[in-house]
Amino acid sequence: QVQLVESGGGLVQPGGSLRLSCAASGFTLNSYHIGWFRQAPGKEREGVSCLSSSDDTTFYRDSVKGRFTISRDKNTVYLQMNRLKFEDTAVYYCAATTSCYGLGPLEVHYWGQGTQVTVSS
Repeated sequence: QVQLVESGGGLVQPGGSLRLSCAASGFTLNSYHIGWFRQAPGKEREGVSCLSSSDDTTFYRDSVKGRFTISRDKNTVYLQMNRLKFEDTAVYYCAATTSCYGLGPLEVHYWGQGTQVTVSS
C-alpha cells in the first residue's frame, strides 16, 4: 500500500524557515518522481518543487527559487523552506508523480494528506 506522510508544517513568522518531510512507503522512490504542491484557501493547487527519480534533477516554481530546496534521503523527501513569505501560506502536499515537467498535478498518482504552513506575524 502506497503511503506518503507529510510532517513539519506549522506557524512561522515572515523570514523564518521550516523543513517539511515526506515519508514514502509501499514503493521505492525510484518508481516515481516526488513533488511538493500547495493549495491556499480559494486557490487552485499548484506545483512548488519536484525531484526527479531519474537523475535527481530539481524543479522549482519561480516564486520559490532561491528560497526552497528539495532533497531526499532514502525514502524521505524534504522541502527546506527559507525566507518564508505571507504568500507561502498553504496546505503543502507531497505527491508521487510520473513527471516533474511543468509541476502539474495531472501526472500525480498518489497524494499525501497535507501539512499546514502558516506564515504570519
